[in-house]
Amino acid sequence: MTRQQSASRRKRRTPHYRLNSVEVLSVVDGRIAARQYIALMTTGAVAVICASPSLVVAQQDTAHLAPVVVTVTRGGGQSVLKSPFALTVIQPDSTRPGQRHTSIDETLALIPGVAVTNRNNPSQDARLSIRGFGARSTFGVRGVRVLRDGMPLTLPDGQTPLDYLSLESVGRIEVIRGAASALYGNAGGGVIDIRSATPASTPLLATAHQLFGSNAFARTSLDASGTSGRGFYEGDASYTRSDGTRDHSRQRATTGFGRAGISVGGTDLGLTVLALDNPLAENPGALTMDELRADPGQADALSARRKARKAVHQIQIGVSADRSWSSGNASVAAFGGARSLDNPLTFAVVEVGRHSYGASAHLSQSAPLGNLDNRLSVGTDVQSQDDLRRNFAVCADTMPLTTPNATCPSITSERGVVTLDQRELVSSAGAYASDALSLSDRVAVTAAIRADNVRFEVKDRLINAGNPDDSGKRSMGALTPIIGAVFRIAPSHSVYANVAGAFETPTATELGNHPDGSAGINPDLDPQRSTTTELGAKGFVGRYAHYDAAVYSTSVRDELVPFEIPNSNGRRYFRNAGRTRRRGGEAGVDFSNGPLSVMAAYSYSAFRFVSYSTGGVVYDDNTIPGVPKHHWQTALRLSDDPGFAVAEAEGASSVFLDDANSASGPGYTVANFRVGSAALLRNPRISLTAGVQNIFDRHYAASIAVNAARGKYFEPAATRSFFVGIAIASGKQ
Repeated sequence: MTRQQSASRRKRRTPHYRLNSVEVLSVVDGRIAARQYIALMTTGAVAVICASPSLVVAQQDTAHLAPVVVTVTRGGGQSVLKSPFALTVIQPDSTRPGQRHTSIDETLALIPGVAVTNRNNPSQDARLSIRGFGARSTFGVRGVRVLRDGMPLTLPDGQTPLDYLSLESVGRIEVIRGAASALYGNAGGGVIDIRSATPASTPLLATAHQLFGSNAFARTSLDASGTSGRGFYEGDASYTRSDGTRDHSRQRATTGFGRAGISVGGTDLGLTVLALDNPLAENPGALTMDELRADPGQADALSARRKARKAVHQIQIGVSADRSWSSGNASVAAFGGARSLDNPLTFAVVEVGRHSYGASAHLSQSAPLGNLDNRLSVGTDVQSQDDLRRNFAVCADTMPLTTPNATCPSITSERGVVTLDQRELVSSAGAYASDALSLSDRVAVTAAIRADNVRFEVKDRLINAGNPDDSGKRSMGALTPIIGAVFRIAPSHSVYANVAGAFETPTATELGNHPDGSAGINPDLDPQRSTTTELGAKGFVGRYAHYDAAVYSTSVRDELVPFEIPNSNGRRYFRNAGRTRRRGGEAGVDFSNGPLSVMAAYSYSAFRFVSYSTGGVVYDDNTIPGVPKHHWQTALRLSDDPGFAVAEAEGASSVFLDDANSASGPGYTVANFRVGSAALLRNPRISLTAGVQNIFDRHYAASIAVNAARGKYFEPAATRSFFVGIAIASGKQ
């Protein structure tokens, strides 16, 4: 097992690091001074700088440690303080224990610049955005690359379904905020790499969890892990059921995750599996302001009448090989998956069968320039998806039929005639190179460039006299550079600056939705391209606090904007805005002293259209809708072995609902609270958790469908709910 892998497999739910009973203290380039205490990553505001599973005592009270590096920068491993990017590393269950692991908004809380809005809709993923990129998404995640243990979950067209992502075994999350296309391609907002927890050091450690809560919520899960010799394994399986906090929002889902690895001849081999069986996830739809105020628990009438929902079955398997040597490392990986989707919507019944696969290779090598440290990294990524898509006319709201008709020929089926039958092929290929040069002990420069090409192809399978052939091809490419510099103003403080380019293509679904009703590839919808300038600072203050702050300005050309048209029954279409400008700032701070930890994150977003008109209407200087100007989160944790208490609060300012800024939605503030004991009845194998979400029962909508027709802008958040859980472990690590 490499040092890098060992660093990424930290034990979950550990409040802080201890090495041979000596608490981790201040860190300066891998050295620890035992008399100068600085807490390391007990919260999510900034990344861990250094840690190690063992401590070798040197002269007096000083010891050497191998630095913990972040791999998401694709630089062969890079210290956070030496990187010119906005980077965050969090350990969700350690910093904020008692999470339910049902939605990624809990997992990714308290990261500055990152907003995750839970749509309270089991048929749609949470809306995940970084610096506003991704806020337009209708299904899945847009504008942000998501990985699990280095394996991409994002498809080549830039869409990321999160429904098959298990959150039970998450140990650490690495996040790049900002333009990251020079590193990963087809992403404007950033990158999130979700890393698994440390496997147990014993051959077997298993834990069974049972949660019960309001609205018939129940979640049963089992996780197990172990280490034997040079090999390890870990995995989990969970079953979740709920009737939802809204009408027509029932869910039944089983997820599974498995990971195993072994070191053979100095090469680390790995296998990762993700699986989902989701036979029922109802879609309650969006509401108008009047409907939200009258009853946030109601469903959209059309969504309920037409039985909008989805059923998904998916599996994805990845393999990897990683080898390190004294001056570098190399890795190769490959993955493949299959997904079936049955998705009755208000405007059509959609059926998709998908196969996806891809591979990557990476090499990082120390290449000194004279007496200057220098590291060169190169790599390539290829991906492909093959979707067989069919749309049927909706007949659910006309059943039971007494007489068949041309649209609904069967009196017993909610599926009518086939309106679309096509094969959608998307492939992407990208190559990148980066170089990190240390000009001195305090100054380092990083430069990177990436070339990408994304190819879309549609093969129409429904061709007749009334339906012409809509087959077609289209390619989108980009060359995206990045350059940044970081200056260590003190051993535990850094300032940095970077300028980066990025590009983001429309997804296959966005390219296929034509406002005029035609099929095939939209020839008028272009990828959006952006350039970001960023300044930031990060480090430790005194003995107990650390911080992470950044300001940025992003210019975007051809920004992708969603909209609806009358009588579209909620179907979303997309167009390009000419030019937009995003100016913002973000800060994360935390303080830890003994049993008390206080964490906070704040984001300021001033996003405007610079040059944008459509249909003869000019929107220049209007605020980009769907993104609040102010968004904040805070948490307070009290922990005293074996118990804990966590109080959380989140708030956002009002938000515009359409490009014309003709309507706005109110802001909100919501609070949650959890308590738990890690040793129930003095038995360390039994733990208990209880909590309440939305303590004050606020009625609000954190998720907004911008430019919605019929005023259906609001996806109501969950009202007040309670939960209680118990966990029983087979042993104690």
